[in-house]
Amino acid sequence: MPAPIALQLYTVREQLAKNFRDVVTRIAEMGYVGVEPAGFPGIEPDEASDLFADLGLEVCSMHTQLPVGKQKNEVIEVAKELEVTRIISSTGRDNFASMDEVKKLCDRWNQASAIAAENDLELGLHNHWWEFTEVEGRSGFDLLIENLDPAVFFQVDTYWVNTGGGDSVEVLEKLEDRAPLVHIKDGPCDPQADMQAIGEGKMDFPPIVEASKGTAEWLIVELDRCATDMIEAVEKSYSYLVGEELARGAK
Repeated sequence: MPAPIALQLYTVREQLAKNFRDVVTRIAEMGYVGVEPAGFPGIEPDEASDLFADLGLEVCSMHTQLPVGKQKNEVIEVAKELEVTRIISSTGRDNFASMDEVKKLCDRWNQASAIAAENDLELGLHNHWWEFTEVEGRSGFDLLIENLDPAVFFQVDTYWVNTGGGDSVEVLEKLEDRAPLVHIKDGPCDPQADMQAIGEGKMDFPPIVEASKGTAEWLIVELDRCATDMIEAVEKSYSYLVGEELARGAK
C-alpha cells in the first residue's frame, strides 16, 4: 500500500494568513490525509489542533525551531498540543562554509536531539539544495550523515536533493529507515525558479517513491512558491500522486 499523502502547510502560508480554517477545510476536502504545520497565522496551536481533528486530518509532524535556548519550552509545548512526536528544522547556507562550520552545526543538532528525546520527541533535518555543495572536497550531506547522531532522522526533500546535484533515489536508498518522511515538490530544479504542481516539472517520481517504499511513512507535498495559483497546484499535486497510485489519499 502506498504511503499516505500530507501537505506541508508552508505551501499555503499566504492563504492561511487570510483564513486558516477555510483553507485547511479545503485541503481536507481535496483528500489529503495529513498536514505538516509550519506556524499558525491567525490561530492558536490548540485551536489548529482541534480543527485538524474535527476534519480528520492527521498531523504527521511539524516544522519548527530547534528545541534549545529560549524557544525550547515553546517548541515542546506546541508539539504536545499537536500530539506530534516528530519535529523538523532546517540548516542555512552559511553552515556549509567550512568543515568547522558543519561540525559546529552537527554538535548543536545533537544537543537539540538529546533535548527532544528527553521530551519524547524525535528531531529531523529537512534538507535544501546547499547541503549537496562540496565542503573541503566532501559532500555536505555526507558529512551530516557521518556527524549527526543516528537519532536525528532526515526529512528528504527530493526536489532540493536533485537541484543541488544529488540523486534523490540514491539518498533514499542510502538512508533507508532514517528517512521516514519524504518531501515531494516539482519544477525546473533551479533554486531561483518558481515551482510547479507535482507531475508538471522535471522530477521523475515513480522511482523516487519506489526507493522510499517500506521506509517512508508519509509523502508530503511542499511547494515553496508556484508559477500558478497555489491552491490549484496543491489540488493538482494530490490528483497526480493519488491518481498514479504513488500515494494514498482519503478519497
